[in-house]
Amino acid sequence: MRPAVSPTELSGPFHALATLRGRIAAWRERAYFRWELKRIARDNPHLIDDIGLTKRQVEDEIAKLPFWQR
Repeated sequence: MRPAVSPTELSGPFHALATLRGRIAAWRERAYFRWELKRIARDNPHLIDDIGLTKRQVEDEIAKLPFWQR
């Protein structure tokens, strides 16, 4: 979840820092989601159907690499 930013922080270096922090947080959330999805697929594959994904969708999502590893 992205941290709240006050309107006074939306200009100059504060805005750039808030944007960078938001992007890093999003990258971390995606990495954690993929790690958790991989764990669920390995340990409890029947739960994949419960969350509405196909095995192919899960495999595709797990296979995604961070942009710096492409």
